[in-house]
Amino acid sequence: MVHFTADEGHAVPPPAPPATPAGPRHWYTHLYVQVLAAILAGVLIGHFAPTTGEALKPLGDGFIKLVKMIIAPVIFLTIVTGIAGMRDLGAVGRVAAKAFGYFLFFSALALVLGMIVANVVRPGAGLNIDPASLDAGKVADYAAKAHETTLVGFLLGVIPDTFLSAITGGNILQTLFVAILFGIGLALTGARGERVTAALEDIAMAMFKVVGILMKAAPVGAFGAMAFTVGKYGLSTLANLALLVGTFYLTSALFVLVVLGAVGLWARFSILRLIVYLKAELLLVLGTSSSESALPLLIEKMEHAGCPRSIVGLVVPTGYSFNLDGTNIYMTLAALFIAQATGVELSLGQQLLLLGVAMLSSKGAAGVTGAGFITLAATLSIVPSVPVAGMALILGVDRFMSECRSLTNFIGNAVATIVVSRWEGKLDHDALDAALHGRTVPAARA
Repeated sequence: MVHFTADEGHAVPPPAPPATPAGPRHWYTHLYVQVLAAILAGVLIGHFAPTTGEALKPLGDGFIKLVKMIIAPVIFLTIVTGIAGMRDLGAVGRVAAKAFGYFLFFSALALVLGMIVANVVRPGAGLNIDPASLDAGKVADYAAKAHETTLVGFLLGVIPDTFLSAITGGNILQTLFVAILFGIGLALTGARGERVTAALEDIAMAMFKVVGILMKAAPVGAFGAMAFTVGKYGLSTLANLALLVGTFYLTSALFVLVVLGAVGLWARFSILRLIVYLKAELLLVLGTSSSESALPLLIEKMEHAGCPRSIVGLVVPTGYSFNLDGTNIYMTLAALFIAQATGVELSLGQQLLLLGVAMLSSKGAAGVTGAGFITLAATLSIVPSVPVAGMALILGVDRFMSECRSLTNFIGNAVATIVVSRWEGKLDHDALDAALHGRTVPAARA
């Protein structure tokens, strides 16, 4: 159970249990090894037996459903117990303001980086594709969803129909909204609220045990998802648009290693060590093409690395909707690729307009399934110079790029959590250093 001090108002880890002698773990028992082996097996099955690979899709879908089943309760319990344990409720608003300031700055930076790289590399130049020859029907569903997603609709969508539907509906922002309200309510209730908080902490302990049980199935899910992806789309699909895919992966790597690496130096940690620390979760994201599959594990890992529960509970869930660095890089890069491929030359003013629209549309579609492709459709529909039908050009390789989007988003949210914790003066640097250097084992509840 996490305890809260009355004077400091933040989480204090309980005394460590006595060490029990245990032999070294075999290499094949580590989750990241099992997931990596499953990914490789999935690639082989999908490549050499594509029909079988496509038939394995339910394995990946089933695992992601298992994880989504647990996401809302984990977020709710983490946020409620974190906020209820804070004595200074003004800190909640301060943390939220800092988090959103961070999200807006780095979202804009990611969009600008994608635009710069697209103009320098020009991956779509020379294709000379007639927009009239493209099959607009392939992207009609995405365009329709994009038109349905408005800023007002998004804001109203944050409010659930009922208190319980926020937990059962699968909308992270609704869960976040209700959890913050309930956490504040508990903090204002006094002694009775403390008793409820203690009970919820015990429930959270059990819930994270459930997470540990579900993660046993992670290799199976990664195997099924990767086998389906390669079986359905084929590795040869990448060859047709290799320059775009390669440019996107390199740009994302540049953003993580250089931009987020510089942030890490300021916050006194190594981005490379953070990546190693999160290797099992990153492989899980890679295998399933979904950063949500590792959300509960990210919450655990960030608390273990010295970030207070109250900050982790606010930054991680909101970051999953508003801090999408990989998606933002993809949006400007893909939009300019389509423009170049269809022979549309955009002026600097038009590109800046595109960037501004992308900044707004990426927030308006937060929490929508397939948000990357949908927000791209929303952006292009508002900037008529670039044909929306051009999205058909990248539809075949979007699945491969979604993996990179998810990985970049995941790392970006881990960095944001550490940075906001440091801004608040609540980051335990010793715990962070120990976790990143592998000197401790995951917390007991993991």
